[in-house]
Amino acid sequence: MSPAAQRVLAAAVLAVVALGLLIAVVAMVARSNDARDEALQREQHSYDIMVLTRSLDASLARSEAALGRYVVSGDRRVGTIYYDEWRRAISQLRQLDRLVAGQPEQRKLVRKLERLAAERDKELAAAASFANVGKGWYAIGMFNKAGESPNVVAISATLESIASNERTRLGQRSEDTFFSAERANGFATLLSVLGLVLMGLAILLGWLAAAAAAQRAHAAEQAEVEFDRATQLETAVAERTRELSEANSRLREESETRARAEAQLAQAQKMEAVGQLTGGIAHDFNNMLAVVVGGLDLARRKIAQRPAEAGVHLDGAMEGADRAAALTRRLLSFARAEPLLPDAVQPARLVAGMNVLLDRTLGERITVDVDTTEAHWPIWADAHQLENAILNLAVNARDAMEGAGRLGISVADVAIGGTDSTAIKPGDYVRIAVTDTGCGMPPEVLARAFEPFFTTKPVGKGTGLGLSQIFGFVRQSHGDVRVDSEVGKGTTISLYLPRYRGIAAERSVTDAVNAVRPNTGSLSILLVEDDPRVQASTRAGLAELGHMVRACASGEEAVAILAENSRFDLILTDVMMPGMTGPELIATIGRDYPRIAVLFVTGYVGEAGQSDDFAGHEVLRKPFTIAALGNAVTRAIERRGELSNSQAA
Repeated sequence: MSPAAQRVLAAAVLAVVALGLLIAVVAMVARSNDARDEALQREQHSYDIMVLTRSLDASLARSEAALGRYVVSGDRRVGTIYYDEWRRAISQLRQLDRLVAGQPEQRKLVRKLERLAAERDKELAAAASFANVGKGWYAIGMFNKAGESPNVVAISATLESIASNERTRLGQRSEDTFFSAERANGFATLLSVLGLVLMGLAILLGWLAAAAAAQRAHAAEQAEVEFDRATQLETAVAERTRELSEANSRLREESETRARAEAQLAQAQKMEAVGQLTGGIAHDFNNMLAVVVGGLDLARRKIAQRPAEAGVHLDGAMEGADRAAALTRRLLSFARAEPLLPDAVQPARLVAGMNVLLDRTLGERITVDVDTTEAHWPIWADAHQLENAILNLAVNARDAMEGAGRLGISVADVAIGGTDSTAIKPGDYVRIAVTDTGCGMPPEVLARAFEPFFTTKPVGKGTGLGLSQIFGFVRQSHGDVRVDSEVGKGTTISLYLPRYRGIAAERSVTDAVNAVRPNTGSLSILLVEDDPRVQASTRAGLAELGHMVRACASGEEAVAILAENSRFDLILTDVMMPGMTGPELIATIGRDYPRIAVLFVTGYVGEAGQSDDFAGHEVLRKPFTIAALGNAVTRAIERRGELSNSQAA
């Protein structure tokens, strides 16, 4: 056998061996791909269980929130929402049971969750049953009792245990998927190398055959062509490998993003349910308070000549109603349902005018130091909300000092530049700082200070809404809040409110409330109020002030009355009404009756009114006294007169 033939035979043997290896590697790549696909399916199964636990938790929260609104309002449509959400939760629980069928530990937790859900259904069904038969107070009592049930915590803990177990299993499965993908990529690389080796052997055989046939020139040309083709194949394999690596990276990033989005969605749904429940309760509460305050104030005027004992009782009732109204305003502020009524305010004058109020509120053991010497600029803010914010900070400081210490309130003009370390938007601000000598806050408490419902006070001593309400008010006023605290030395909370370039009126909030308005004489007033009790109380108050009143219960009725008789001096309208809302009514009639003054009365605005809806009009908050009603009527008439004069000019 010639040397050339030996070389050809050796090359053929090597080619057969390489082909065998190639077939073996192809089989290994196929098995690796199957293992990777199976790992991905197990990973997806874990995601499905985690998503279903969050959906089940959200359905339970929405169901209980709907039941809360149902027992308060008695609206059967709301009750239907409760039953639908509860059925959805039960359906999701059955689906969760099917998903964990092959997992004994998870199956045991799901069985526990089913028992807890059945017990929770009985607890909530009692409240729903009373609501169905119109026994609202019994329903509310049962609902509150159900809210204190240990099953609430047990259900949340069980859902968290299921999700935690699945997260652990997900981590293991993610590692399996990663290793399977790496193994498949390794085998693919080996397959590419063997393919190149086999192709090289084929080129060698061709070259040997060409040499034996004395066609060296043609063999060299063919070898060059095959080399180019091999290079292209190598490039294609490398590109495919890179694409697979990028796809795996995107898959991991998408999984992490989806998990974060689902957690944020669940939290948002819980907070939305709390906000809707708070706003609905506050709405009905304010309507009742409007009747109480108006009726008590009117009764006090009528029996002024009676014995002093009756006046004392009426004063006590009025004080209680005012405190309830203050609580309602805090609920509405937290639910973001009460609009701000900003005006030009001189903060130095406002803080200086609070001395008596602070002394009476904080007690004799607290020494209050007020410094307004460096404050000259006005701000644009709601004066009532600002005074409440400062008073709230002072009360918190008193509690931190355990009723004895030194409280400092300073007001100063500050200019913040772009390099300032406060991280506040550059500009001119008025800083109102409240400093105490109390216990201070550790870092973990400071980090959560503005969270709604977070409080370090004992049960029944605080709601956790104070600082979150202040934070929301300052942000709505385009300002910012900064807190400096050191354990054992005290805390300073600074409110930064933007400087107003106009001129502020030189009077405090208390002066504005108690100011005696000039008498406008007897006016013809169209009263639009859907609640018959509030309508009767307001009508009696207006009559007591000497005005002629015609009342109706909806915006549509008001439009019809104006079409018959437009000789009214003022339209006094509620904001939230069935059908046409107060702002929609004024927008409808504004062009046809521009000379009629407008006064909005609001207890809960919600989605019916934004700040722009009240622009150019006076707003009176429920509940109100007859004096406040008279002042608001006078201001509305004056505002209309000022607008008419400016248009004439």
